[in-house]
Amino acid sequence: MVYTVGEMAKLLGVAASTLRYYDKEGLLPFVERSSGGIRMFRESDIEWLQVIGCMKKAGMSIKDIRQYIEMALQGDDTIDLRLAMFRRQQEVLKQQMAELQHTMEMVDYKCWYYETAKEAGTVDAPQKMELAKVPERFRKIRQELRTAPGTAATI
Repeated sequence: MVYTVGEMAKLLGVAASTLRYYDKEGLLPFVERSSGGIRMFRESDIEWLQVIGCMKKAGMSIKDIRQYIEMALQGDDTIDLRLAMFRRQQEVLKQQMAELQHTMEMVDYKCWYYETAKEAGTVDAPQKMELAKVPERFRKIRQELRTAPGTAATI
């Protein structure tokens, strides 16, 4: 089956302009065109497009994605290079996930902080609470927030 840009965009849940941009940036060398120059997407293009979308979400640059596609089209001789590319991005994502997890822990702490303040009617309640009375899961974050970067905790 052959799909237009609009049909493929709808199928993938992206804007048609996204697919046009990918094409303009050289990410779709596998997409055929009609004699009138209209892009003709095929079922086999869906996997390519999903991988490109995944790579974009993973934070890879257009340049790196283009390089990956070029390597993939070269065949099996580039397997090691492609694997290395994905391993590097995997490490980048692991670091980002750790940073997001830390951010979530801080947001959870602040939710607890303000729930405690609301219940007591004052921010003094959580602010002046002894560390031992702070829920254990929030103690590290509280200490971190009360300590200047690069110094030892004083609480």
